[in-house]
Amino acid sequence: MALVNETIPRITLESSILKRWTANDYRRMSELGILDCNERTELLDGQITLMACKGTPHVTSLHLLANVFRDRLGNSALVRTQDPIHLDDFSEPEPDLAITQGTVLDYTDQHPYPEQIYLIVEVADSILKQDCETKDKLYAKAGIADYWVLAPQKRQLHIFRKPTATGYIEHLILSEPSQVSPLAFPDLAIALTAILPPIS
Repeated sequence: MALVNETIPRITLESSILKRWTANDYRRMSELGILDCNERTELLDGQITLMACKGTPHVTSLHLLANVFRDRLGNSALVRTQDPIHLDDFSEPEPDLAITQGTVLDYTDQHPYPEQIYLIVEVADSILKQDCETKDKLYAKAGIADYWVLAPQKRQLHIFRKPTATGYIEHLILSEPSQVSPLAFPDLAIALTAILPPIS
């Protein structure tokens, strides 16, 4: 008897048949313990996504970045690290850094909304593509005017500005020894060298 080599068809799920979770669903699942509290997740366009592990360059860059902003901004803005923000009913990402209006007590009942956010920064190790080609569209659609992606391993800073409903019009890539200023704080010039791990 001859053996027939049959190819098993690959099943691909159309986005139209995937369940889109709302921010309320997502919070409720967390409260009920359905989501593993030891796994970092975020809600992106209705899908619950596992967040990548942080390497040493990621951790170092985030600390340097947060320290620079806190030192330079003082009480004029709130610097939040790895905390949720509310983009819309289907997206509650946890960016590595967000600079928002007000103080921590302004967000006791709700996460910051787009109109309260000055700047979002993601630090990208292995997920540069996701931060620059997926999250950028979510942030642009929400109207985030200033979005940065810091890539320590490439020693680059991607700057996204001029948001539209389908993405950012402007995408700049800076390398050392460039300086950059947030749109909301044009007098605050930050050297890339100050927010990247030293070269050993």
